[in-house]
Amino acid sequence: MTHRNIKIAVTAVVLASAFGFMMWTTLRDGAEYFKHVDEVVAQKSQLEGKTLQMHGYVIPGSILNKPNTLEYYFKVQNNPIRSGEPGQAMLVSYTGIVPDTFKGEAEVVVRGHLAKDGKFEGNNVTAKCPSKYEAAGGAPAGS
Repeated sequence: MTHRNIKIAVTAVVLASAFGFMMWTTLRDGAEYFKHVDEVVAQKSQLEGKTLQMHGYVIPGSILNKPNTLEYYFKVQNNPIRSGEPGQAMLVSYTGIVPDTFKGEAEVVVRGHLAKDGKFEGNNVTAKCPSKYEAAGGAPAGS
């Protein structure tokens, strides 16, 4: 093996190692679980402190907004009330601006983490209004 080939091999190993390290740190920090409320409730001990996205439906009448603040507390469950099988509920705290479509029975995805006290602390809320996606008469669009 010549001196030039050794340099090329060492350079390739260094570049591959650097690339592997960058990929590992990026994926480690950016990894998030996507779970439904019932899964979060069932796996509380395993998910505590981990960053995740929780999907569910806002329980009507559960939204509380602290006066003159952007602090919200609300409950989310796995299925809408009208489904007849709402499932487990999770209390969520969130500080920030909520979307216009955020209301009771809205389908939401809350990004955040599960605190030690069992409450889900959100740092981002995405919501869609269920009535926008239903045809006249209450049947789902496209049915």
